[in-house]
Amino acid sequence: MSLRYRGAPLAANVSILFTEHPYRERFAAAAAAGFGEVESWWPFGTPDPGPAEVDDLLAAIRHAGVRLVALNFWAGDMPAGERGVATDPQRSEELRRNLPALRAIAQETGCARFNLLVGRLAPETDRDAQIEHAVRAVAAAARELAGTGTVLLEPLSGLPEGAFPLITDLDVAAFRERVGEENVALLFDVYHLGANGVDVVAAAERSSGAVGHVQLADAPGRGAPGTGALPIAEAVDILIGHGYAGPIGCEYVPGRPTADTLGWVDR
Repeated sequence: MSLRYRGAPLAANVSILFTEHPYRERFAAAAAAGFGEVESWWPFGTPDPGPAEVDDLLAAIRHAGVRLVALNFWAGDMPAGERGVATDPQRSEELRRNLPALRAIAQETGCARFNLLVGRLAPETDRDAQIEHAVRAVAAAARELAGTGTVLLEPLSGLPEGAFPLITDLDVAAFRERVGEENVALLFDVYHLGANGVDVVAAAERSSGAVGHVQLADAPGRGAPGTGALPIAEAVDILIGHGYAGPIGCEYVPGRPTADTLGWVDR
């Protein structure tokens, strides 16, 4: 049985957890620690990896015996600071190139949650025009994935003021309304919302009906739940009480071997 928190199954984000292992080995490490489900940022250096690269990823997942429940779209060069490409008219076509590999992974794994980071806003370019372009790009991606899964929109923290258009659940609500596609939902990341000054308990109450996925880390510090000051348990209980029945992603910085940081899970 998968590790659980507040009764919900937990998914290890293997892009940030188990980093003491090479990426392909983290799926097995997650399984050995008790996770039955995993999630990941886009694991390739391009939006359109070749079949051999995709097959290698799928083999690692199958070998570990875990289930992939959430996957990021290609988001550009994240180590260099990029956080998506949808705001950039010169880059958003990369999302179209990304879709075949994304769908292939979804078909093989059953994954149905896809996090689309919309991109940083260029200060020298009209803000509204960039956001409108992102709205159109997200809508196009959602239409392409209709029947396959849900496009997730995630507020982010840690960027300069004005650099990212979605920093609260209310920002996502307004953006979703402009997108107008049913298979677009809020990624309720407790850490990013809390770090942005959002009352995560109030946000859980008002936005629970729009939530497509949940991720956990504490703030300050982005450590495991219980290492910071966020009322994580209360927010999660509200989301579950209002009908959220999916997995909860563990997307925290462990600071030491991940298996040694799991004292907060249900026992």
